[in-house]
Amino acid sequence: MGTGIYISTDIEKMDIDFIHNYLSNSAYWAKGRSIALVRKSIENSLCFGAFTAENEQVAFARVATDYVIFAWIMDVFVAPDFQGKQIGELLLNTITTHPDLKKVNGFGLRTYDAHKFYGKFGFKEIPEPKTWMYKSNI
Repeated sequence: MGTGIYISTDIEKMDIDFIHNYLSNSAYWAKGRSIALVRKSIENSLCFGAFTAENEQVAFARVATDYVIFAWIMDVFVAPDFQGKQIGELLLNTITTHPDLKKVNGFGLRTYDAHKFYGKFGFKEIPEPKTWMYKSNI
């Protein structure tokens, strides 16, 4: 893994411009998301940032949770220059073993292209998908 990489949940450390730039310009799921919406989503989530020893943010993920029943993982990314250095693995390990999340009944997420990656952390297809419902506001 990249030397000196560490994870922080300190919302004050999150580099809003870095996060917004990636989400709005590179993430298929968040293209065009405004900085105001990025800021609001961060303020209302448990956020995880990966940082170099020099405190440069290189990855991000956020979790919406009630800390009891469910934790929904969103907006996971590693900056292109830092991909392939196991930072994503460090990020997911930190999230799934975080003391405040360790006892939630389950984690959820959506992905179009990273099933193999998340499978390494025990993620599987939703059991009994017919019991799940969804209402879109888009």
